[in-house]
This record gives sequence, C-alpha cells and structure tokens, in this order.
Amino acid sequence: MGHHHHHAEHSHGSKNLKVAFFLNLSFTIIEFIGGLLTGSLAILSDALHDLGDSISIGLSWYFQHLSDTKDSNQKYTYGYKRFSLLGAIINAGILLVGSVIIISQAAPQIFNPGEVDDQGMLIIAIFGVIVNGAAVLRLKKGKSMNERVIRLHLLEDVLGWIAVLLGSLLIMYFDWQFIDPLLSVLIGIFIVYNVIANLKKSFSIILQTTPNDVDIPAIHNGLKSISEIIDVHDCHVWSMDGEYHVLSAHVVLDKVYSLREQTDIKSKAKLLLADLNIKHSTLEFEEDGEECEGC
Repeated sequence: MGHHHHHAEHSHGSKNLKVAFFLNLSFTIIEFIGGLLTGSLAILSDALHDLGDSISIGLSWYFQHLSDTKDSNQKYTYGYKRFSLLGAIINAGILLVGSVIIISQAAPQIFNPGEVDDQGMLIIAIFGVIVNGAAVLRLKKGKSMNERVIRLHLLEDVLGWIAVLLGSLLIMYFDWQFIDPLLSVLIGIFIVYNVIANLKKSFSIILQTTPNDVDIPAIHNGLKSISEIIDVHDCHVWSMDGEYHVLSAHVVLDKVYSLREQTDIKSKAKLLLADLNIKHSTLEFEEDGEECEGC
C-alpha cells in the first residue's frame, strides 16, 4: 500500500507540472504579441523569461514523469529519482541565462526609455497575475524539488506582473516611461538571486551533503535508545532528490543474536529512522569489539 501511495503522490506531481506547462506556454505566446503591440520592454522581457520557464517546465514534467514511473534496474539501482533533480538544475540554468539577458538589454534603456502603451500594459499585467497565480495554486501542495523550483519561478512571475501592473499605472498617471526598463532590471536581479539559492540547494544534493531536515545526533541517539544497540558509527545520510533520504550505518549490538532476533532489531530501527525522515536505510550489524573494515 505504501509503495502504491508513493507512486500516486508523485504522479500527482507530474500532472501539476503538466497543467503549469500548458498554462505558461499559452500565456507566453500572448505575452510576446502583447509586448510587441504595447512596445513594453518589461512585457517582452517577461515573455522571454516565460519562454525559458515554459521550456524548463516541459523538461521538469518529462523528468518528473520519468522519476515517478520508472523503477530501479541494474543500471539505475536507486531508480530515476535524480532525474527530477536534473530537471530542476536545467530549469535554474535556463532562468539564470534568461535573466542576465534581460538585465543587459534593459539597463541601458533606463536612461533612454521608449514610449509604451500603458493601458495595454495594464490589461496584460492583470491577465498575467491571474494566469500565473492559477499555476502557483496548482503547484502549492507539490513536495518534490522540481515542483518547488517551478512554483518559485511562477511565484516570481506573479510578483513580476504585480510590479508591471503598478508600473503601468505610474506611466499612465505620471508619464514615468523609465519605469518599464527599470522594472525589467529589478525583476531580473530578483530572479538571479533566487535562482542562485536554488542552484546551491540542488548542487548540495548532488554533492550528497546531509539534508537540512535530518538530525544526525538524533539518529545516533534514537538508534542507541533501542536496548540491543550500544553504538552507531560509519553513519552516512544523503538525499536522492531533496525528499527521499537514504542512510547507511554500522550498528554495534550488545551480544550475538540469531538471524530472527536481528530481523526484529532491524525492524525497530527502520521504524525509528522512518520517523526521522529516512526513507531507505541499510544497516550493518557488528559485535562489540569487532574490527570495522573501511570505517
């Protein structure tokens, strides 16, 4: 039942990304047309950003689906969970490049802005808040790293469109034409900052650092709270995709136990580890005083 639930939960993640992809792609086309018609650099910049997002979400959808539906095999003994992470890294890379292009194009125009259609800009901005807001709500309950990264992208889009909306009002009432390219630069800087933070998290997983939501001392103390276990060492914890955490450890027992007794001890240990966010654990039992090779 647990295995079925795991697949059902991740399948839901793939469907969320599918909906977000089609919402984003459809709106990107509208953005390009609207940006050209209004002459707004902020809208065209956001259209470029959203095109990158659409490609990213499409890749995420594919990788998430691959991660969700393919089981482990002789080549990928842990399954395809890291493919979801790969999608998140590609997403971040595309968004980073797109944002740098936006900033480089918009910055010079702050001091030499062109005329924009403020009313058209306002209408498209309102539409942008609604469409991207719907996509964010769709991904609100997503648990995978992929869904979290995409949700961040779309949330940034919502904030960006709110800024464009306010900018269109400033142009409309005060004729501040420089607001359009200035918004493009500010949105780009905000995106770059958040993308770098997400890339750091993704690379942290690839480098197999201990997950932030795993407490190593708590694992040691928890295992040693089991009466038959007197020590724990050579303990390693890493994450496959930001949510599926894996542990391997050497466990020292107080005396020699039969295989049946060891199975009972292992069951208690695995239940305890599951409560400490460990989804998969490999435990090697040792006798007290046994020399540990490779430790």
